[in-house]
Amino acid sequence: MAEKVLLVDDEKEFLETMSERITARGMEVTCVESADKALALIKKKSFDAIIMDFQMPEMDGMKALKVIKDLKPELQIILLTGYATVEKTVEAMKIGATDFLEKPADIEALVEKIKKAKAEKMLIVEKQTEDKIKDILSHHSG
Repeated sequence: MAEKVLLVDDEKEFLETMSERITARGMEVTCVESADKALALIKKKSFDAIIMDFQMPEMDGMKALKVIKDLKPELQIILLTGYATVEKTVEAMKIGATDFLEKPADIEALVEKIKKAKAEKMLIVEKQTEDKIKDILSHHSG
């Protein structure tokens, strides 16, 4: 099954180019131009990886990351930035970013990170399902 990727960036040209390159590698890509639009979509659809620009007007990547992780902790988020600082990277990883890539992103490295992100998400979802089953069973036995 194709990896489902949500691409979030305020630069339309970047979205089009990245979308084409990721789609060419057999992945399903949805593009949005703001964190707000991304949040609305995340509530309705499922994604294996979210690739999000760190510097966006309105809601920046750090704030969006916090909101997304609160909403759906299993989501894997790869942040893209033109100006990575060690402090920002560490802070983002603590909040729950899966990975970090500097722009211009190397497409092969990004594709690898998306595949890893999907595998990681599947493990988390599997664990959540196991926990739910154990919880249900513990309430029924006795």
